[in-house]
Parts: sequence; structure tokens; C-alpha cells
Amino acid sequence: MNHADDYDDELDGVPPARPVRGILVVGPSWVGDMVMAQSLFKVLKAAEPDCVIDVLAPGWSLPILERMPEVRRGIVMPVGHGKLELGTRWALGQQLGRVGYSQAIVLPNSLKSALVPAFAGIPTRTGFRGEMRYWLINDMRMLSKRRLPLTVQRFVALGRAWNQPLPDPLPRPRLVADAANQARLRETLELAGDRRAVAFMPGAEYGPAKQWPLEHFAAVARELTARGIAVWILGSAKDAEAGEAIARGLPGVRNLAGRTSLGDAVDLLALCEGAVTNDSGLMHVAAALDVPLVAIFGSSSPGHTPPLAEPDRVAIRYLGLECSPCFKRTCPLGHLRCLTEITPASVLDALAGLGVAQPGH
Repeated sequence: MNHADDYDDELDGVPPARPVRGILVVGPSWVGDMVMAQSLFKVLKAAEPDCVIDVLAPGWSLPILERMPEVRRGIVMPVGHGKLELGTRWALGQQLGRVGYSQAIVLPNSLKSALVPAFAGIPTRTGFRGEMRYWLINDMRMLSKRRLPLTVQRFVALGRAWNQPLPDPLPRPRLVADAANQARLRETLELAGDRRAVAFMPGAEYGPAKQWPLEHFAAVARELTARGIAVWILGSAKDAEAGEAIARGLPGVRNLAGRTSLGDAVDLLALCEGAVTNDSGLMHVAAALDVPLVAIFGSSSPGHTPPLAEPDRVAIRYLGLECSPCFKRTCPLGHLRCLTEITPASVLDALAGLGVAQPGH
């Protein structure tokens, strides 16, 4: 099926090639990774303030990209994750070839992710060596996991010349909330404007080995609501049941999981004075909004994808057991001690250390 007409609609308003450097970034497929990609966009803009950056990405990511001032526009990748659909990619490449990009930066390492920039004929196509894509990527970089242990470092490295040192410090992501949407959400969701709130993000798309026990979340919620502080539970429809379990019997807890879009969740999170979160995409969103947060790590490691926040704005709870990090979706040993032994009291102490949810604040 030929979707070329769809791309003409998608690209309406994209100006023809101009004497400015146009960069097409092929974005990642996870919320947290898309947030971390903003550090790359900041580096590109710092090097060439007049460059324009467009991001080819899944449709769900557009609300995130709209809150990044460095990005001119997000372009929806019309092919689902993991699908080839070669004809669709070819047609999209032909349409993007009209724009006149001088460089493409391909963040995923898959062969499929490199097809559209090649079909578009973009002269410089930068990426790490991946799945047999030698003719697709013509500015091929070798990835040293030792030299670049963090995902954000790997993204930023692709925006620098070969072997050019990374900026020190790396620019941190900074999303800009939509104030008009915040006002709308307060009204439609009947959220009191004069009540302090802490966000809970109990979901983790990767799997249960990254999810702090719901009874622990509920214990923290019970203490916060006793202090007169509202708790807003944010997440997708998949997290709605977990939100109900946390909110049960606690009138000060609002379960908003599944009731808001991703953009809405971003804007609501920006209204909160703090957050308690698993290692998830919304963890990275909170960090990028400069919301003080307690980040809970189980099967994953804060040494690989930590929240990119100022040190005094984040508290990490990670036990570093002998079996951690295993990076498994479910606990291979069946005990999940890496999460169950992180106590509600320790999370409340972490919030206090961040100055969150304290009387008189």
C-alpha cells in the first residue's frame, strides 16, 4: 500500500531546503530515551544555533517533542516498532528527501531505523555500528560501552565529531510545560489549585522487576495524605489497576492513570512539588521538569540510565544486592528483594531530604 499522500499531508508547512543546516534525528522508541535525546538536541544547537532539528519518531512521542524548544517538529514514523514495511519506509524517505537535510543522526542501532534517511538521500548519516547497516550509515561510529556507559552519553556522542570530547557537564534535558493545558486539566479533573501534590508513577513498561510493591506505594501515600498533601497517580491505562490498589481507602489520592494523555501527564507532573517513581519513562520526564524525585531501582541500574537531574533534586533508592542489577523483566530468583527491601520509611526520608512534603512548605 502506498502512503505517499499521507506524507505530503505530514510535511505540509515544512520549508524547502534553505542555507541553514537541517538535521533529521531518528528518535528512540522509549519515553525515557526520548527525553534523554534532548541532551543531544541541546548540544547540536549549542554548536550551530541556526540549525533546524526535526525528529522522526513514534506518534506517542510528539507531546514530548512539542515541549522541547530545540525541536522544530516531530514527524510521525508510520511503521510500528519492529515492522519492516519497506515500501512505506521508501515512500517516507522520498518525501523527506525534499526537505534538504544535510545530516541524519540515527539513535537506534537497528538496520530498519537507518532505512528512511538512506532512502531520503541525506548526505551524512551518522550512527553506531549496528545490524549490518554499513551501506545505510556512512558516518559509522564504534560504540565503546566502557567509554560511554550512559545512554545519554551515547546520544550526545553522535552529535559530536569523531573522537571529539563530550561536553562537561552534559546539558540536561529541560521540558517546558504547557501552562494553558495545566489550567484546563485543573478544571476538567477538578484538581484543587491550592493543595500541594506529590506524583506517584508506579508503572514500568519493562516489567515487574522494576516495579516497587504497591503496598509500599500505598504506605507512603497514607502518610502523605495524613499530612494534607494530595497524591496524584500518573501513568498509562496499563497502570490504572495499580493506581486503584494504591488509592483504595485514601480520599486524598487521585488515580489519574489512564485518564490523561502523555502530554497531560507531563504538564500535571510539572505542577507537583515532588515525585516517587520507578525507573520508568516518567522518571526521566520528572527529572527534565526539575521536579524533586525519589527514583527506585530494582533490576536495572542507576549507573546506566539515571535521572538527569541536579544532585540536590534527586534521591536514588537502590540496594545493589549481590544479584543486582540483573536487567530481567521478572525476578529470576523469585524473591524480588531488590525492591521489597526498599522500605516506605526510606522513601519518606528521601522525600524529606529533598525538602518535599514538609509542614509549612
